[in-house]
Parts: sequence; structure tokens; C-alpha cells
Amino acid sequence: MTRLILASQSPARTKLLSHAGIRHEILVSDVDEDAIQARYGVTDPHDTALLLARAKAEAVASLPDAEGALVLGCDSVFEFDGEAHGKPYAAEVARERMLRMSGSMGVLHTGHWLVDCRDTDPDSSENNGGERAGSGATLGAVTSAEVHFMEMSGEEIEAYIATGEPLQCAGSFTIDGYGGAFIRKVDGDPHTVVGLSISTLRGLLGQAQVGITELWTGGAVDPAEARAE
Repeated sequence: MTRLILASQSPARTKLLSHAGIRHEILVSDVDEDAIQARYGVTDPHDTALLLARAKAEAVASLPDAEGALVLGCDSVFEFDGEAHGKPYAAEVARERMLRMSGSMGVLHTGHWLVDCRDTDPDSSENNGGERAGSGATLGAVTSAEVHFMEMSGEEIEAYIATGEPLQCAGSFTIDGYGGAFIRKVDGDPHTVVGLSISTLRGLLGQAQVGITELWTGGAVDPAEARAE
């Protein structure tokens, strides 16, 4: 059975995979994002998203628990007025960003990196049970989507910050929570804004010679049940 490990502690990403009926495990990386960016000096939001996704995937791929699995790392970076924005963490940072974003538009970049940790030798003892050999692939892709915001009043911004939700989200917003009330439209894959593009994952798996249907549990969440949550 093909194993997929999500190298992320994001509830939104694992929920998205579960709703799509994709079997996966979670193994969180211990990556210092600031240190990684300082080391490589990357400032472009698109490249930063891919760099951090790769760092997370490779960190988890090096762990013993990842042996024999496919590891997926993801990271999202919001680009606004030519600047890269990650998680604000502090209320004052989120407030300043949201006041600028109100009625405007930015681009959410989500990097994906896949590492195939399966044994590449078809004659090895691990593969004698009929399992296919791994591809040895380590590859990535970035998907981007334009996010258009509605006008937000000061009272709405303060109420949103009080929920705590925007403090832990790239760009200080999320589409699948309270923040969805302030998003007018998304041009591009909406899953990208959640933090993981299922279609991009399918493409990466294909390059690693794995069909996404191999990971289906047969238990994708019924849309009616999802709406009722």
C-alpha cells in the first residue's frame, strides 16, 4: 500500500486531503523558516514558497518513519504590493496588513515538494512482497492564485483579529474560515489558497509514477456532510 506523509501541522491541509478521500499520515518537520530564508537569501514570494516546501519535505524524508513513503511538504506565501507575507503572529502586524489589503488584491503562492522515499531497487528484500520500486523522485511545483478582497471596516478587522484565525495564516487571512467573508473572488485554483492544490499533488505523484487513485480511501467526505460541519 502506497503511503503518503504530509509534512505539515496545518489542520486545513489535512482536512482538505481527507475531504478529497486521500489517505495520508502526518509527520511535522522541525524547520526554522527564518533560518532557511536567511541562509539562501531568497526574497521572491514564489521562490520562497517552493524553498520552504522543499525544506519541510526533505527534513521529514530524512526521518526513519518516512522510509518507504512519499513525503509532501507545502508552504504558502502571500504576495502583496511586491512584498512577501507569511504568518503575522502578532495582532498589530495583522491589523496593518488587513487595512492595506481591504478592497485590494494579492497573490497567494503555495509551494509543493514531493520526495519519494521508497526503495528504488525492485529486487530488494523490501520489494519482494510485490511492491513497486520507488522512483527516487524529489520534485516540486508552485501554484498561485489571485485573491480579491472586499472592503473591510475597522470594526470587522478588529473582530476578525480577535478570533485569532489570521495570526497563523499566510497573509493574515484564510478562505475556509471566518476570513472567507472578506474574499470577493479567487482567480485560480481555490485549493491553493487553502494551502495545498490537489491537482498539483496529482501531477507530482504522476511524475513519481504513482496514480492519485492509489491513495483514495473510498471515503471522500460527502459534500452535504461537509456543508453541515
